[in-house]
Amino acid sequence: MIEVIALVLCLAIAAMAYDHHDYHSHPSYKFEYGVKDPHTGDHKSQWEHRDGDVVKGAYTLHEADGTERVVEYSSDKLHGFQAHVKRVGHAHHPEVYGHHEGGQSYGGHGHGHASSYANGNLFQHHH
Repeated sequence: MIEVIALVLCLAIAAMAYDHHDYHSHPSYKFEYGVKDPHTGDHKSQWEHRDGDVVKGAYTLHEADGTERVVEYSSDKLHGFQAHVKRVGHAHHPEVYGHHEGGQSYGGHGHGHASSYANGNLFQHHH
């Protein structure tokens, strides 16, 4: 019986010593990060702030066509989630796709060299 009382006392002391935090009371954080890799061309960044139920943030990334996507977002109980997307810059596409060393082309599906749609010549083939 003494062991049971000792165990109950230990559990009671441990429960009182446990520092309980209410993690749902008012969440708050800030973070940001960025990547700029010249070798791979990976360029992106993000930041976000939260204060209670209000979240604000933005992220940017460089697209393969040379433009930059900028997304600014916010969320709260009154308006819900809202995002505003912008594209900065002008898209650049190669003139001709599929050219490889040695004169072989894999972009024309065996029919010679296909012209890029960027020139408005989508269905023209050169033999």
